[in-house]
Amino acid sequence: MHLRLGSRGSKLALWQSHHVAALLEAHGHSTEILLIRTTGDRMQDPAYAAAHPVTPELDGKGIFIKEIEEALLAGTIDLAVHSLKDLPTQLDERFTLAAIPERADPRDALLCPEWLQLHTLPQGARVGTTSPRRVAQLLAHRPDLEFIGIRGNIDTRIRKLAAGECDALVLACAGIDRLGGGLLRPVELDPQHPEFGRAPHIECITHPDSNHLAHAEHGDDWPGQADWIRERFDPAVLCPAPGQGALAIETLAREAEVIAATAVLDDASTRFAVEAERWLLHGLGGGCSLPVGALCTLRGGAATLQANVTAPDGERMITLTEQAASEESAEVFGTRIAAHLVTLGANALLNGEDVLDAEFADSLR
Repeated sequence: MHLRLGSRGSKLALWQSHHVAALLEAHGHSTEILLIRTTGDRMQDPAYAAAHPVTPELDGKGIFIKEIEEALLAGTIDLAVHSLKDLPTQLDERFTLAAIPERADPRDALLCPEWLQLHTLPQGARVGTTSPRRVAQLLAHRPDLEFIGIRGNIDTRIRKLAAGECDALVLACAGIDRLGGGLLRPVELDPQHPEFGRAPHIECITHPDSNHLAHAEHGDDWPGQADWIRERFDPAVLCPAPGQGALAIETLAREAEVIAATAVLDDASTRFAVEAERWLLHGLGGGCSLPVGALCTLRGGAATLQANVTAPDGERMITLTEQAASEESAEVFGTRIAAHLVTLGANALLNGEDVLDAEFADSLR
């Protein structure tokens, strides 16, 4: 088939779309990529974001997919490639996720020019992130931190870090890893570095790509490059967003041929894991901006789901880790864990309430 892929225009979105296109071409299809600007892209402009705040209703509709789904309905494109965590937990019945390829590293990373880990950041350090989940969980560990609303694509955010707009930055590992040589390069680590032993480790290139003169003068060691990826957070410290690190290929539910063509890219283990995480999020309200973390891992045929619900101010936190029962579906598993979290007071935390029942209080000790 000849397949038209809809993509946002950021470097990461284009990498993802070209990656999927290459996989499809390896299976005999021809492809082309069409760029689509979404509401979420417009939100990267601070002025636009200030004038158009993300309400729960807007969040639930998926600010990064509305215009792309309109293109699917119009027949302009055949499929769309998304970061799964950008999708609402429930799609319109006219659409389906035809494939979820193998997941990349789902964790978050701390990028920082001067300090090695979260606990070494100075008192009152400014951390760049707009994610309520990251803010809430980091406040639980470091209530002294200040959070700066750093917006833009990954390379833009790293340049803002280099310019001193914040002291540290938190980004998804998957996006950093996927951009590869355009943003990063392998480095040798000192044995005392907390990430020593992980191969390959990578460093951020923080200069503007257009600065050819500086590159010609200094070569690969010119100013603006540094080993800034200091820590890949253990999920027990910073639990990822549901679906983080996974891609999703969305098509029209009625397009059987397109679904069949893309289904070969589906990874069953990844699909089970991310669907369990998304059903958990759905059971807690479903919004992408909720301060909810979830990570499902499969080892030896057993699925384990780790969940985290944190009060927006970081003052209270519920963590829960459970295994799936034999033959339990991802939907049942994720929904069951969400219900357990609710009995522990998750809704109270998400709503900013102070009422604690005895079982909830015990969970905080």
